[in-house]
Amino acid sequence: MAERFNSKSRMVDIPRGIGNYRFIYFSDLSKKPVCKGKIKNRIGKLTDLVFTLSEPYPEALGIYIEHGWGKPTEFIPWEKVVKIEDDAVFVHPPDSGDIFPPFVDQPGWILLDKHLMGRTILDIDGRRSEVVNDVHLLETRGHLLLVHVDISMGGFLRRLGIGKRRWVKDNLISWKYVQPFSVEDAVITDKVTLSVTRKQMLELPSEDLADVLEELPGDEQQALFSALDSEKAAETLVDAEPRAQRQIIASLRAERARNILSEMTVPQLIGLFSVLPHDDVEELMVLLSPEQADRVRDIMSEREVTAGDIMSSDFMIVLKTERVGDVLEKLRHSGREPESISYIYVVNGDGKTLLGVVDLRELVLTADHVSMTDIMISPVVAAEENDLQEDVAEMFTKYHYRIIPVVDPQDRILGIINYNDIMK
Repeated sequence: MAERFNSKSRMVDIPRGIGNYRFIYFSDLSKKPVCKGKIKNRIGKLTDLVFTLSEPYPEALGIYIEHGWGKPTEFIPWEKVVKIEDDAVFVHPPDSGDIFPPFVDQPGWILLDKHLMGRTILDIDGRRSEVVNDVHLLETRGHLLLVHVDISMGGFLRRLGIGKRRWVKDNLISWKYVQPFSVEDAVITDKVTLSVTRKQMLELPSEDLADVLEELPGDEQQALFSALDSEKAAETLVDAEPRAQRQIIASLRAERARNILSEMTVPQLIGLFSVLPHDDVEELMVLLSPEQADRVRDIMSEREVTAGDIMSSDFMIVLKTERVGDVLEKLRHSGREPESISYIYVVNGDGKTLLGVVDLRELVLTADHVSMTDIMISPVVAAEENDLQEDVAEMFTKYHYRIIPVVDPQDRILGIINYNDIMK
């Protein structure tokens, strides 16, 4: 969980062993005059602060000054900073000449205004998007550390120059919970965006990630999506709104798209292709296996869709003679994702004829020695291979199951249909 901190409380996250310190907001430093030695020797205004992504907190490397009008930028190393006053930032003169060298960006560097201010961050606590309105800095022993980001209205007001109104509380998130990641493969024009760590992203439900993707601007949207593995990317893409789906697909390289499409069922592919431009669909069709492509083309043609067209082969069967303990052990070593199993299908000795179904929740609450035939529900509500899509949808509406199996005329199980797939 991303902890929230009130800047007026004692809970503000302070690194240990720093000695004397004070907090400064970046918005209070932005545009502040920078002077050599005395106030009259003004160099320019502080345009940005440059930090390096060090652990545990990023540390200031220097001051970035942009003069405009075609004049070169200046980069003042942080060791040249003498003091920060209310009216100006005072620095030592450059080692040689009258001006400091121009700024040259380096890997692992971030600029607070360019890369953080106004950027979107995933809030693990509330699982929603927040915007960085200010950056909370800690000055100690000649060093300046980035310790919090401020997502409050107070930070927004400071950016507008009316931050003295302290009736709005700050809302700080410790940098420990804000992890930047490289997006060089996805976004050429930017280097850093904000997100939760990759591990935490994988733990977020795909529908929550989809909601966030829909709110992000193009560069950050691509950056977040590029950090997902193929399986999570496929789930998230399916749950996204059509506009976001089109934007994401347009930015994918062929091999990345192939890996993501391979994780999707035929109904999911049809749902995705139905909102894409024709040219994009044709390009993606080439990335599918010939069998998948043929099925998708058939269903997207004018003929009526049947249960056999949209069924999935991702289901688990067990013999009627198996016992609960053995089935649970088989499940644990199956490598399946927990959300992919809702029901266990019980078949005859031939391994095909469907006899009954067991809800996973019933399975885990039953003693190990009990036979599957003792807890299965029979007969099973099932669709036939040639049933029309509309008829299957009515079955879901009537029985309220999460999954319905598909059988042939001899009651041999062929596949399953998920509620989400057919309703979409």
